[in-house]
Amino acid sequence: MPFKRFVTFLLLLTSLVAHSQTPELTPLSKISVLTCGPGDQLYSTFGHSAFRVKDPAIGIDVVYNYGVFDFYSDNFYVKFAQGKLDYMLARQQFSNFIREYKHDKRWVNEQVLQLSQSERNELFQFLENNYLPENRAYPYDFFYNNCATKIWDVLDSVYHEKLVFNEGFLDKQYTHRELIRLNMPLNSWSSFGIDLALGAVIDDVATPKEHMFLPQYIMQQLNSAQLDNKPIAPKETSIYKPGSHEHKSSFISTPLFWTLALLIIVVTLTVLDFKKNRRTKSIDFVLFLLTGIAGIVIFFLWFLTDHSATANNLNILWAFPLNLIFAFMVCRKKPLPLWASKYFLFLIILILAVIILWLLNVQIFSPVLIPILLALGTRYSFLYRYKNQQNPISKI
Repeated sequence: MPFKRFVTFLLLLTSLVAHSQTPELTPLSKISVLTCGPGDQLYSTFGHSAFRVKDPAIGIDVVYNYGVFDFYSDNFYVKFAQGKLDYMLARQQFSNFIREYKHDKRWVNEQVLQLSQSERNELFQFLENNYLPENRAYPYDFFYNNCATKIWDVLDSVYHEKLVFNEGFLDKQYTHRELIRLNMPLNSWSSFGIDLALGAVIDDVATPKEHMFLPQYIMQQLNSAQLDNKPIAPKETSIYKPGSHEHKSSFISTPLFWTLALLIIVVTLTVLDFKKNRRTKSIDFVLFLLTGIAGIVIFFLWFLTDHSATANNLNILWAFPLNLIFAFMVCRKKPLPLWASKYFLFLIILILAVIILWLLNVQIFSPVLIPILLALGTRYSFLYRYKNQQNPISKI
């Protein structure tokens, strides 16, 4: 056998042996689910879930974490924007895992799964197999396939019909949007951005199982779910509980402050323009440019990505994509085209449509949007009147 083929054979044999040498857990072992509190960064706002496998007899204490992605993967930002970014299962020492959460001052609870030794080994073997390079990646979805939903999916894959989901574990059911808002300040840039990017599809009432995209509901479900007619994790214990600390932010740093400032500026300039029978082109350019760019982003997320939650986004009615083109028309020295008054009237109708759809709960918009709608409605109404004065209907 040639030397290169012999080396290749040895490497393959070593790999196969290594994959087959997953140790058996002993009676001293335990497997638990870790639930971690929210952090200060957007990606950590909703908390985290992971499996922990501990067996002092064979010297392991590791965490299996489905919330990891490869920042250095090819075309990372393109994949992220398109909703095609794969997450993966990572394995790390528990000591390293808990150190990170203590550093970030995020609480960590543990629920020990009430499993027999054979059941623990079944789950352990599944996690080890899932950790193989060819198996560890999965297509991430914020609502339906994330680090929290993976906990129940893994347990269901291992124990099948022996595992019974408790449909009545919720005190109250929420929509997907409400579940997001319960976990972040409404008057924050994160909340405003999410309400702007996500569509009407998240305003449906989430099923009990769909609540479990949030780690806190995985923890609640495990308290009442049963395996072989016995509670699988009836209680949780605190591993780490940080001292209380408040994050104070000034009103000036919130989106509501800036949207109110925009409203005041637009109304003030519009009143002055009305009195002097003029049109301030700079404010028109800014309004049409910003709403046009926002509309292009919404269109992209709705129609050109795989994100499930960005569909049917009615923010596109006020953030109208064609405004981006019109922005460069309103700032020219040339008079606006004759059809401009009809375009302004069309935009006014779209603003009214947003309000009606909001009142009918077709889509729930951010309250921070109210000053923006008032500013746009005020300016569009002025532009419609101003253009008609320049070109009376009778002369068209």
